[in-house]
Amino acid sequence: MDSSEAPSIKEERIRKITHLYYSRKDIQKALFEFSKNREIAPSYMMESFGKRPDSFQYPGDIFELVKKGATSFHCSEELWEDPLKISTGMNEKQLNELRIGWDFLIDIDSKYLDYSKIMAELIIKVLKFHSIKNFGIKFSGSKGFHLIIPWKAFPKIIHDNSASDKFPEWPRILTKYIREMTKKELIEKITQLTKPNQYVKDFQASNEVVPDLILVSPRHLFRMPYSLHEKTALASAVLKPEEIKNFQPKDADPFKIEIRNFMPDAKEGEASELLREALDWYKTQNPDEVEKTGREFKPIVLKEISEKNFPPSIIKILQGIKGDGRKRAAFIIMNFFRSVGMDRKDVEKLLYDWNKKNELPLKEGYIKSQLISSYRGKPIPPPNYDKDYYKGIGIVPTEEELRYKNPTSYMIRKTLREDYRDEKKKSTKDNFKNKV
Repeated sequence: MDSSEAPSIKEERIRKITHLYYSRKDIQKALFEFSKNREIAPSYMMESFGKRPDSFQYPGDIFELVKKGATSFHCSEELWEDPLKISTGMNEKQLNELRIGWDFLIDIDSKYLDYSKIMAELIIKVLKFHSIKNFGIKFSGSKGFHLIIPWKAFPKIIHDNSASDKFPEWPRILTKYIREMTKKELIEKITQLTKPNQYVKDFQASNEVVPDLILVSPRHLFRMPYSLHEKTALASAVLKPEEIKNFQPKDADPFKIEIRNFMPDAKEGEASELLREALDWYKTQNPDEVEKTGREFKPIVLKEISEKNFPPSIIKILQGIKGDGRKRAAFIIMNFFRSVGMDRKDVEKLLYDWNKKNELPLKEGYIKSQLISSYRGKPIPPPNYDKDYYKGIGIVPTEEELRYKNPTSYMIRKTLREDYRDEKKKSTKDNFKNKV
């Protein structure tokens, strides 16, 4: 579209396109199917949204709104029992009661489409690394992409917390974690694109394409799949991952696109590993955040870290992991040994030695990145025994361990008791010598 067109001519042209485009039954069906349990809002030439909350009752509602001037359609990440029951001014508790879940939507946007392509491919790489095979990706309609992981893929309860109540907190943590995981490679790839013959890395350019945190907020809306974009008159077309590299805006011509399902048929709990990893990472980055107990962890440096005082659960983990759970196990033992004061070099050696005992070792690069990430923050204890971390990797804490809060408490108490007994024996022996 020629940007020099007069506003009235441009607007008239877009309105003609919208009428032709949204009159298609397959487009109406695609928008309607995706809208289920979501709050929706039509946009009128980017000037204003329609009334909120709103929802589609029938596919034909879409074209009726277009006749009234709607040019694009937007919807919520959050899934609601009944979107029409939402009202402005509702408190967190009231919203939680209505919310039945949320999809994780990653918004990639930049001034340059090539930057967005790089970021999208790096995020897909992170998702696959965390065993996520089913996700959706679509063109934003301008210069970015949206990726989606459906609610079905996430565990519904973690650490006694209902995941449906953790919006926007957990999606924000996921977004920050993905930013961190892609940061280094993003800088390198954009530098190759912008300054191929220079050694100075382009740090600033990478900041222009990181996933948008603003989208992850209560009742925030995003452009629906197959909605038009008013400024470009292009469709928010659904893509396959392998199409990103060679994608061009002309591929989103509203009259040439084919309808695909943006919402993948994910496996139940498929994104569990990603969410747990993100929450663990966030915990290491924010050790000062007070837990529900209201008490902050204060690490104790033990004079001697003796294997005879290791908790049975830690001993079992150190023998190697046969199935799933290697990443969680690495998180447990790394935080355990940090929280009892083990020297960093010893922690690193122990982790690499442990990894060799795993049936399928983790990549050394992964362990290295986790160590770097962990040592950026203060030491924190490993998960408490009453959490599902241990059961999830086939570790059942003993009755003796369950008398303590977590492996760190077990180790500290046992070591201190032993030190006390040794001191007492030494004192008794010295007294005996003095008497003789």
